[in-house]
Amino acid sequence: MREGTYVIGLTGNIAVGKSVVRQMLQHLGAYTVDADGLTHQAMAPGAPAYLPIVEMFGRFVLNEDGTVNRAVLGSIVFSFPEALAKLEAIVHPVVSQAIQTLIGRAKQRVIVIEAIKLLESDLMKHVDAVWVVDALPETQLKRLTEKRRMTEDEARKRIIAQRPQADKIARSNVIIMNDGNVEETWKQVQAAWNKTFKAERPAGEQDGAARNGGLAHPQPIGDNRIRAAGAQPALDLHIRRGMPGNADLIANFISHVTRKPVDRMDIMLAFGQKSYLLAQDHNDNVLGLTGWQVENLITRVDEFYIDPSVPREQVVRALTQAIEEASRELQSEVSFIFVPTTTPKETLQSFVTSGYHNLRIEDVKFPAWREAAHEMLSSEVVGLMKQLRADRVMKPI
Repeated sequence: MREGTYVIGLTGNIAVGKSVVRQMLQHLGAYTVDADGLTHQAMAPGAPAYLPIVEMFGRFVLNEDGTVNRAVLGSIVFSFPEALAKLEAIVHPVVSQAIQTLIGRAKQRVIVIEAIKLLESDLMKHVDAVWVVDALPETQLKRLTEKRRMTEDEARKRIIAQRPQADKIARSNVIIMNDGNVEETWKQVQAAWNKTFKAERPAGEQDGAARNGGLAHPQPIGDNRIRAAGAQPALDLHIRRGMPGNADLIANFISHVTRKPVDRMDIMLAFGQKSYLLAQDHNDNVLGLTGWQVENLITRVDEFYIDPSVPREQVVRALTQAIEEASRELQSEVSFIFVPTTTPKETLQSFVTSGYHNLRIEDVKFPAWREAAHEMLSSEVVGLMKQLRADRVMKPI
């Protein structure tokens, strides 16, 4: 691992809500890696693990479009331990190399690696602390059957196939209980972060670092001031990252723009999946807001709101610039923006002016990107796309 980093290994069994905790740690300034998400990318057509998987398990594990049917493959490997071991022998070295590359490029000091099999992998040699996310068995079962659409029998097979959660808890430095109350989960994550990094803060370090969890590095998005120019009078905008403490402010602005009721709890639940950026004027009035996430090196923007009384192009430019800056800090390779089909043409043109182009699935050249775009597109949204970096961590072969 890169010298000077503090590495948190984040683990826990299936459906305990590890990704929610990982997202919260990202809010606090960590660079986060989803090892299981990288596994999916490693199996995409052209990616390093694709051909070995097809050779090992046969073409019947493929969909009609040639992609690996993870449900079919999962039903095999979770029924036969030998098959699971062979799959892991193919995928784990590829994912491990990808993680090393990402960490080597990361600028953040704190690195979080989420891996369901952290304790059994070579990654354990490199972590400074193990954080385990826990949930009640009935909560796991409910999440698998309701959110992932598994049958109860399939869900129980997945749960039984994994190392007992008690083994992971026994080796943990931090335990986060995530049984569904997102505010309670956030409080636990924040408390553990502050305790960890205040304890290691050098004597005499400035208070500003204490506010950042005891770390001297900046958040991915700070109060970067952007003077947005255009044909209309320039707005003096500054962009800041929304945090759970801003949940009421965010909810009120979305309610104002959409004329639909949104409350604090709606936003707190969203914080387990995404981040928010706020565009504000010199009086700190919110003029625009976007909800976005970087998952598996892909940026997805699924909320974009602008106060109708202000110049749209200037707010779009400022927010997209901030999204891209934050996305590059998180090593995203591509940015997708999804807005309602009712979005005014001048707003869509503002995205084009900012370097985006209309998204057509057939034009997306990489399978992982295509899959992400396909999941978000519907008859009710328009997609836009911009490639953020030429080099890819999961290089095709």
